[in-house]
Amino acid sequence: MSSLGAEIREQFPILHQEVNGHPLVYLDNGASSQRPRSVIEAIKRYYELDHSNVHRGVHTLGSRATDAYEGARDKVAAFLNAKFREEIIFTRGTTTALNLVAFSYARSVCREGDEIVLTPMEHHSNLIPWQQVAKATGATLKYIPLQPDGSITLEDAEKTITERTKIVSVVYVSNVLGVTNPVKELAAIAHRNGAVMVVDGAQSTPHLKVDVQDLDCDFYAFSGHKMCGPTGIGALYGKKTLLDNMEPIEFGGEMIDRVDLYESTFKELPYKFEGGTPIIAGAVGLGAAIDFLTEVGMDRIHAHDTHLAKIAYEQLSQIEGLTIYGPRDNRTGLVTFNLKEIHAHDVATVIDQEGIAIRAGHHCCQPLMRWLNVNATARASFYLYNTEQEVELLVRALRNTEQFFESIG
Repeated sequence: MSSLGAEIREQFPILHQEVNGHPLVYLDNGASSQRPRSVIEAIKRYYELDHSNVHRGVHTLGSRATDAYEGARDKVAAFLNAKFREEIIFTRGTTTALNLVAFSYARSVCREGDEIVLTPMEHHSNLIPWQQVAKATGATLKYIPLQPDGSITLEDAEKTITERTKIVSVVYVSNVLGVTNPVKELAAIAHRNGAVMVVDGAQSTPHLKVDVQDLDCDFYAFSGHKMCGPTGIGALYGKKTLLDNMEPIEFGGEMIDRVDLYESTFKELPYKFEGGTPIIAGAVGLGAAIDFLTEVGMDRIHAHDTHLAKIAYEQLSQIEGLTIYGPRDNRTGLVTFNLKEIHAHDVATVIDQEGIAIRAGHHCCQPLMRWLNVNATARASFYLYNTEQEVELLVRALRNTEQFFESIG
């Protein structure tokens, strides 16, 4: 039993409301988490006291804003255990970070006949950029096959990744199946074949203690809004040796060193990838979110989220006609399912009347939906402020939904 949810809920103002006459049960954390009061106050304090542009002004507010922005970079570097602070590039989120790798790195190294290795469980953000790289360079996309439960094996990875592979890009935790992929082992296979390892960390960073040096990944992308931070901010970690040799893909102010009428030179890392006025308030909020999560403890958060997913799996499995997707074990923070022949959107709409928020749709994973042979699924995703009681409320609401559709069927 985990008591974390009950302890922490008071720090999240949004959770203390009613929806449709019922206490809010927020189980859509895979899409976006909620923010604790400390993060909200940090952003508010920045705008009330410290707002200015960064890296430019010599006045006091400019210095405060710059210190806050660069301080957030230091927090991200420590949170991921990056070797150098300049290996952290602030972006708008995971999607932007992955596109940066695809367009700046991959297009410069891939040639016709080269291979880019993915899995069928990838989010569209870790699929479409590589499709575009393949079209532009003549590289070939290859996929590590899925096992019947949605997991992958290292044996299949060894067969799929070859000496022609330039890039392996895999989600750490699937936003549909909940499976945690062996990215450390995949990185070792990739490196033995001369490829680089890219990790989509959108779903892993909120729930797991991440050590990019231990994983030995070459690039790691994540979003702040899924880990108690603001929307519109995230980061790309990249090994310094790789980032140094990459060209920026966004040009303008702030990222330049010298500009002449016909030629320009760019700043050093990380600034050459952060053109224009950066996401200052977002970085401040992300730094506050990292402080909050670090104080709670990532190991404790992981144990709590895994526990909720386990009991949800067990209780939902007792509902006749409910299908759960993904492995029974090796599951982080979510349960994806369908209830009989009821469309996932209808399920989500009905239980919303009981104040329960879940996700329904293809979850930006259309190829995976086709592999599962479904059009859509419902997803309950948990975080540190959720409780066992909320899992029970979800199960009861789904039983009520089943009865409702039977009564009108």
